[in-house]
Amino acid sequence: MGNEELLEYYRLFDALLYTMTDVESFDIEEIKNALADLCKFFKISKGITEFYQNISNEKANKGDVFVGYDNGEDCVEIISRRIVTKSMAVVKCSAYRSEKIPPLSADDVQRVDLVMRTVLSFISRNRLQNVVEKFTFYDEYGYRNVRSFIRYIENLDEKGILSGHTAIYYNLRHFTLINREIGRNNGDIAMRNFFNMIENIVGDNGIVCRVGGDNFVSVFKDELLDDILKIVKGVPVVYDNNNQKRIMVSASTGVFRITDEFVYETPGDIMDRILSSSQAAKIGGKDSIVFFDDKMEIGKEKRMKIQQLFPIALKNKEFKVFYQPKIDIQTGELVGAEALCRWFKDGKIIPPMEFIPVLEYNTDICQLDFYMLDNVCKDIRRWLDEGRKVVRVSVNLSRKHMMDVDLLDHIIEIVDRNNVPHNYIEIELTETTTDVEFRDLKRVVSGLQQAGICTSVDDFGMGYSSLNLIREVPWNVLKVDRSFLPLDEENSQSTRNVMFKYVVGMAKELGLECVAEGVETKRQVEILKNNQCVFAQGYYFDRPLPLDEFENRLITHHYVIDSGAPD
Repeated sequence: MGNEELLEYYRLFDALLYTMTDVESFDIEEIKNALADLCKFFKISKGITEFYQNISNEKANKGDVFVGYDNGEDCVEIISRRIVTKSMAVVKCSAYRSEKIPPLSADDVQRVDLVMRTVLSFISRNRLQNVVEKFTFYDEYGYRNVRSFIRYIENLDEKGILSGHTAIYYNLRHFTLINREIGRNNGDIAMRNFFNMIENIVGDNGIVCRVGGDNFVSVFKDELLDDILKIVKGVPVVYDNNNQKRIMVSASTGVFRITDEFVYETPGDIMDRILSSSQAAKIGGKDSIVFFDDKMEIGKEKRMKIQQLFPIALKNKEFKVFYQPKIDIQTGELVGAEALCRWFKDGKIIPPMEFIPVLEYNTDICQLDFYMLDNVCKDIRRWLDEGRKVVRVSVNLSRKHMMDVDLLDHIIEIVDRNNVPHNYIEIELTETTTDVEFRDLKRVVSGLQQAGICTSVDDFGMGYSSLNLIREVPWNVLKVDRSFLPLDEENSQSTRNVMFKYVVGMAKELGLECVAEGVETKRQVEILKNNQCVFAQGYYFDRPLPLDEFENRLITHHYVIDSGAPD
C-alpha cells in the first residue's frame, strides 16, 4: 500500500472513529456510511456484525444481525472476530470478499482486523449503555421509573421551558380489589392498558413514569390536562382482548400546574407538591382530583413540625388515654370502653385529626399505638389490683402494622409484660384498609383469637371490602359506623334504617357482637332496641373521658338509659 493509499486509509478510519465516539450522540447512518467507505477501500463485498445476549442464544441463532455493507457480489468470509463480554454477551464481526480478486496483504488484513475490533468495541459499549439506561431509568416491568421523571424535569428546566407544563401524581383506586376480582395477571394487564391510555395522550409532549406499585407520575404540556383528567376520573379498561372483558379503573390524582411564578430548585419541589395533593385526593372521598395550592404548603410545614415534635412528646408522655364507655342498652350496664388518644401540649389539646393522619405517613403511628396499648394494660392491671370491676377495653391499631410480620408477638408481649388477662383486651382494626393483604390480616386476627384476645372490625361500612372482610376474617365484634345509624327524622323505611337493620341482623346471624358507634339521641337508642343491637357508644351516654372520670364510671358501672346519664 502506497503513501497516498495509506493516508486515505487513515482518513477513512479517523472518520469512523469520529462518528463512533461522538459524546453527545451518534448517527447510525453516518457510521454505516463510514464503514461502507472502508469496505470499498479494501474491496470488501460484505460486512456483518452480530450480537447475542448469551452463548445459548448464539447457538440458537437468537440475536441481532446487522449488515453494515453489502454490494451484492458473490463472496466468501476472509476474516472473523468474536468476543465474549464479562456479562457473557457475544459479539461477532465478519468480513467477506470476492474470490475473483487478489487476496489482501498481511498488513491490510491487520488493518481490516483493527477496524473490526473497533466495531466490536463500539457495539459492546453501546449495548452496555443501553443496559445501563434500562436498569437506571426503567423498572423490572418495563415502565419508566422516577429517575426518568426527574431527568425529564431537569431537561425541561435546562431548556427554560418548565413553565407551561403540568405535573401529576396518580394512584389507582381500590386496585387491591381489582386484583382480587380479576386476578393479578389480568390486573397487571389492566394497569398497563390504563397507563398506555395516558401515555398515548402525552406522546412526545411529556413523560409518564411508575413510582412503584400502583403509583405513577407524569409531566406534560398544559393543553393535555383536560384529556388526561378524563382518563383518571375513570374509564373502562380492557384486560382480556380475546373476550373483550373490561373493568372500570380510576385514580386519585394530585395536580400541580407549573407557572412562571414557580421557583424551581430541585425535582423534589415538584414531587412534594404533587404527592401532597395526591394524598389529599386519596382521603378526599368523592373528590378524587386535587390541585395543589398554597394551603397545602402550610399543611406540609405543620406535618413536618408534628413529625419533629412526636419523639419528644412520646418520651415526655404527653399522649394520654381517654376512655369512651360502651353500654348495654337493655340493662344500662357499662360493658366496655374504647381507648382514644389525646395529645396535651403546653396546656392545650391537639385534636387527633391534626396529628393522627400525619403519623400515618410513616411508622410513627405504630409507636403511638403500642404506647397506647401499654398504657391501657397498665391501667387495667392497676384496676384489677385495686379490686375494681374491670371491663374489656378496645385499642385501635393502624393499618400500618400490617407491614410488621411479628405484629402478633408484639401485641401479646405488651399484654403479658403487664400481666393482664387476655380477655380484658380487644384489638380494633379499621375496615377501610383496602390495600392490606387479606391473608396477613386473617393471620393476625386468627392468632389473637387463639391467644384469647378479642378482635373487632372498626367503622364497618366505610370501606369497599366490607363483606369480604367479615366473610374471610374471624372477627368477634363488628362496630357499625355512625353513617349507618338512622337520624331522628328518618322514617322506618328510609335507606339508612333498612341498611342498619340488615347489617345488625347479619352480624347476629354470624355470631358477632354488634356495637353501634356515634349514638347521640334517645330516638337512636330506641332504633337500636327495635333492631336488637344491644351495645352502643356515643355522646348520648358519655364523651371520651379522662382517666379519673372513667374510673368513677367503673365505680357506678351503670347508666340510666332514658336520660343517657350515669347513675
